[in-house]
Amino acid sequence: MQNKTYTVAQVNRYIAGMFADDLMLKNVSVKGEVGTCSYTASGHIYFSIKDKDAQISCVMWASRRMSGLKFKLATGMQVVVTGSVEVYERDGKYQIIAAKVEEDGVGNIFEQFEALKAKLKEQGMFDEEFKRPIPKHIKTLGVVTASTGAAVRDIIDISKRRNPGIQIVLYPATVQGKDAPPTIIKGINALEEYGVDVIIVGRGGGSMEDLWCFNDEALAHTIFNAAVPVISAVGHETDFTIADFVADLRAPTPSAAAELAVADVSYDLRRLKDDENRLKVLMGRKISFLRTKVSGYSGRVKALSPGALINAKRNRLASLEERLNVRIEKLLTQYKTRVSMTAQSLHALSPLNKLGNGYVYASMSGASVKSVKDIKAGDEVRLDLKDGFAVTKVIDTTET
Repeated sequence: MQNKTYTVAQVNRYIAGMFADDLMLKNVSVKGEVGTCSYTASGHIYFSIKDKDAQISCVMWASRRMSGLKFKLATGMQVVVTGSVEVYERDGKYQIIAAKVEEDGVGNIFEQFEALKAKLKEQGMFDEEFKRPIPKHIKTLGVVTASTGAAVRDIIDISKRRNPGIQIVLYPATVQGKDAPPTIIKGINALEEYGVDVIIVGRGGGSMEDLWCFNDEALAHTIFNAAVPVISAVGHETDFTIADFVADLRAPTPSAAAELAVADVSYDLRRLKDDENRLKVLMGRKISFLRTKVSGYSGRVKALSPGALINAKRNRLASLEERLNVRIEKLLTQYKTRVSMTAQSLHALSPLNKLGNGYVYASMSGASVKSVKDIKAGDEVRLDLKDGFAVTKVIDTTET
């Protein structure tokens, strides 16, 4: 006889009915350590409890929180959950629908965390004075994380976007489980020897157990003693590990670690471009000013050069020569006029002119005869006339 075939929903519904009919599962109290824990915006709490052998999912609806929970539920707490075990038919999974959660002390894993944290803090490994600053502009970024997954992709994408020229050296490490700390330590040492500028150590989110490898004491000492700055980027913003406390800088997420490690060069490039433009404007103004100044000096040099001085003297001499010629011409004209006037006056007073009017010039032995006393009877006297001379002998003289 052929077996009847059922749908998945029918099977899940049947199992759910079995759970509903089991009176023991109607009101059961389960003790364990809180693993994952998530508060939703609607007020519901999704969490898990576990022991060394197993784990079970739990949910407390918002309507039961006021009466069933008197404290803040957190990972690592040891609690007693009271409620009913039911099947979530859609996923075929069972879970405890918590009606009440009571605190039963701090879980062992949380105690280990707090003990190591207190020990390292007492040794001074969390002190700010030992924190090294992250260089503003790095050339080589070292990353210790899993070779696959969102964490490494986010670090690479964000780093390359912020600085396309950044060199990223990835050391693929195991980041979960008891074998993880030695590989992470080996990765830090290898990148340190390679000579990177900064190292990011981390992984994506997970439960406290998933992140537990970053609470290793040997790893804490390796990060603290590293020769280059180390940024811890483990889990989400609300997750804290020992690595976060000893690292030089703690980033809430791997993406944030990339932003803290790699400077955004686009801002620097824009600032350099603005500085370049301002420098060009200032240089243009300076060059224009200097050109004007040089032009002034050039004019002064030309004016003071021997050639310029000679030309200036030459022009001045030509001007003086012209003025002198004008002056000479003027003086000559004046002198010619005066000479003409003098000549006329002399002509009017000239003996020849007198002679022409019937007068004679008497002389004796080259001397003028001006008086009858200068001659006597018998002397020969020369008489100069208009058109010649004559020699006469004095017969007699008479004074008047």
